[in-house]
Amino acid sequence: MGMVEIVTNLNKIARYSKKCKADIIQYRPDVVILIDYGGFNLRIAKFATANNVRVFFYIAPKVWAWYQSRAEVLKKNVDRMFVILPFEKPFFKRFDWDVDYVGNPVLDAVKAHVRDEHFLAKHTIKKTEGMVALLPGSRKQELTRITPLLVEIVKRFPTRQFAVAAVNNLDAKLYDDLRQFPNVTFVFEDTYNLLQHAEAAIVTSGTATLETALFRVPQIVVYRTSKISYWIGKWLVKVKFISLVNLIAGREVVKEMIQGGSHPDQVGAELKRILGEPAYRDEMIRGYDEIIRILDTGSASDNAGRLMVEDLTTIRKPATL
Repeated sequence: MGMVEIVTNLNKIARYSKKCKADIIQYRPDVVILIDYGGFNLRIAKFATANNVRVFFYIAPKVWAWYQSRAEVLKKNVDRMFVILPFEKPFFKRFDWDVDYVGNPVLDAVKAHVRDEHFLAKHTIKKTEGMVALLPGSRKQELTRITPLLVEIVKRFPTRQFAVAAVNNLDAKLYDDLRQFPNVTFVFEDTYNLLQHAEAAIVTSGTATLETALFRVPQIVVYRTSKISYWIGKWLVKVKFISLVNLIAGREVVKEMIQGGSHPDQVGAELKRILGEPAYRDEMIRGYDEIIRILDTGSASDNAGRLMVEDLTTIRKPATL
């Protein structure tokens, strides 16, 4: 979210934390299963452990990216960790912690997706040849900072069809700057079908980069944040890449254009290359296929659920609050 955005929501987070802790005391569970959301859930893990309640954590906090010493805190307060990125298992091994890699739920979702044969008619899209999907993110602060870049890209490609993956939970006015262009279509809450029809994509860093790769759509990863969040991030982040695509592959598969590096001229040149150089596209797609092979270990949620049930039925440790 960015450091500034987190700080401005601290009171809300504290209220939810208090409510969650009270619920644990009242319900007296055999186990608390935490899912993602590391900052909040780590507090809940500490609380549950202090009250002798077992803790399972599905989708680990990104401690490998920054503030890596949190791995020790997790190890102390989590009975069993289920991770969804293959490089997380060797990372936690460095802390003498054997975690379970269960596969990736994003791949599960992509596999389960059923193509909508009426997608084009539903969104009045007449031509998909060379269509570029624009995935600006699902948070207000992402959209506010990325939209000006996307506007400049659309201006540079007036004959190209663009389609914006839009969401309903944001103020529709945030998309207004892109509505002025006749070659821009808006697709609300239907990103997977959009990706199935796109030839390229410009994607705000996040889970969407992996989803785009799993649909085998050549992409450019872009990200912009506030100056203070960017410089704090530069100081804290310990990984070479920001996109899940490159992190999983362990090398550059897609271009990452961050902050000042996401100038319209640079992004436009990369988009032109993706659309106009078949060999370049093919090399990127081969990288995607490598990622799919790495991730394809069966259903992540099924694997995690099976391991949890096996653990709970084998080792019964009643909670005593």
